[in-house]
Amino acid sequence: MAKRNRESGVSYFLGKGVRQQGELFFEGKAHLEGEYQGRISGRGSLLIGPSAVVEAEVEAGQVVICGQVTGNVVATERIELKKPGRLTGDLRAPLVVMEEGVHFQGRCHMAGDENQEDAGGLKLLSSPDEGESPGGLRPR
Repeated sequence: MAKRNRESGVSYFLGKGVRQQGELFFEGKAHLEGEYQGRISGRGSLLIGPSAVVEAEVEAGQVVICGQVTGNVVATERIELKKPGRLTGDLRAPLVVMEEGVHFQGRCHMAGDENQEDAGGLKLLSSPDEGESPGGLRPR
């Protein structure tokens, strides 16, 4: 089931082919590759790997989604959606980064600490076609 891996610094790991449900609280780094249903909250970083299927409300410092997530995701620092990630739910974080090719259906709310001048923003990362600038605009 779940295990602790001291060498990689991961405090919680859910392997591919493993199903778990309930409430998960972690500190440090957590890595999911299996199926999880319920609620996930933690202090630290959560990686939802490409083989993971998660149906949960998620709260953590940093969340990286490469797998499939259904539920709302809240992060105090940042949320990254990486290909082939799929998210159906709302996002809330000071910084949200989405790679080209991810699937996102929901609302995105970005708000930082009032004392923080640069609260962050939405960044869409893509590979420009030949002759295009990084913003996707063709030179005139």
